[in-house]
Amino acid sequence: MSSGTVHRSVRLMRRPAPGLITPDVFEIAEGPVPEPGEGEFRVRIAFVSLDPAMRGWVNEARSYVPPVAIGAVMRGYAVGIVEASRHPGFEPGDAVQGLFGVQSHAISKGERVVRVDTGLAPLERWLGGLGMPGWTAYFGLLEVGQPKAGETVVVSAASGAVGSIVGQIARIKGCRAVGIAGGPEKCRYVVETLGFDACVDHKAGDLATDLKAACPNGIDVNFENVGGDVLDTVLMQMNPFGRIAVCGLISAYTATSLPPGPKNLRAVLTQRLRMQGLIVFDWEKRFPEAIAALGQWHKEGRLAIREDLREGGLAAFPEVLNLLYTGGNHGKLVLRV
Repeated sequence: MSSGTVHRSVRLMRRPAPGLITPDVFEIAEGPVPEPGEGEFRVRIAFVSLDPAMRGWVNEARSYVPPVAIGAVMRGYAVGIVEASRHPGFEPGDAVQGLFGVQSHAISKGERVVRVDTGLAPLERWLGGLGMPGWTAYFGLLEVGQPKAGETVVVSAASGAVGSIVGQIARIKGCRAVGIAGGPEKCRYVVETLGFDACVDHKAGDLATDLKAACPNGIDVNFENVGGDVLDTVLMQMNPFGRIAVCGLISAYTATSLPPGPKNLRAVLTQRLRMQGLIVFDWEKRFPEAIAALGQWHKEGRLAIREDLREGGLAAFPEVLNLLYTGGNHGKLVLRV
C-alpha cells in the first residue's frame, strides 16, 4: 500500500521518566485512512510542529490543557492540504493549519483551523513565525509586555521560534531589543539576521556582566522563555515597574529533579514588577489580527523567519523533539511527515 492509503500516527504509550524523551514512550500505529463524516474534512498533513510545550503535554500534571491520554495520538500543530471535505467551509486543495496531531492524516470539524496563504510564505512557515509561535510572540509582547518606544526589551531563547519574532516586533515598535541565546553562532544570527541590537551568550560564563553591558539603561520588558538562572539574572536588572511575560521555562522541562525557584524574586517587590504567564489560546478570537500584522511585516521584509526542517518522517519524532531541550535546533523546529 502507498503512504497515501495508510494512516500513520504517533501515539503515546506511557508517561515518560524525568529527563529527555526515550523512543519507547511513543509508537507508530498504522490503519486505514479515515473518511470525513458530515460537517468534517480530511487533511493530508505535510509538516508537524515541534514545540517545547510537548514535554509538558505528555506528563500527568495539572496544566492549561489535559495531558495526552495513553494510547492517543500525540498532540501537535501541523499544516497540510484538505484532501476530502463534507464541510461547507473547506474545500479540497485548501492549505490549512491547526492542532491536527502528529499523524499523516487528520479529520477535523474546523475548530481552531486557519486557512494559510502559500503564496505569501511556504507551508512550513505557517507553523513558525506566521503560525502559533508568531501569534504567541505578538500577543505576549504587545499585550503582556506592553513595550513603549525607547524601552529595552530582553528576550531569552532569542534564536528560537517565539523569541526570534519577539525581538523583531520590539524593534518594529521602536524598542531596543537584546537577546539571550546559547553559543556564538546563535548570537550572531540574532544580531546579524534578525536585527536585534545585541545578543548575550548565556554559555560564555558571565551572563550578569554581559547583560548589564548590553542593557546600560536597565531592562523594561523581559520576555521569558527559559527560566532558571537566566530569569534570576534578568530579575536583578529590571527597571522599576518593568513587565515580565512568562512564555516558557524550558530549562526545567527535562530536569531530572525539581530545580530551585527564583532566588531573586525579591526584585518583583522592590522594583514593583508585573510578572504574568501567557498561553496563546487566551487571544484565540484575535488570531486574525496577529496573522494580518505578521504577514504584512513579513511581506515588507521587516520580519526574518527561519525554519529548522528535519527529515525522517513520523518515526523520527522522539529524536527530533529532544533537540528542543538540548539546544540542537536553530530556528523553528519542523518535521516533514
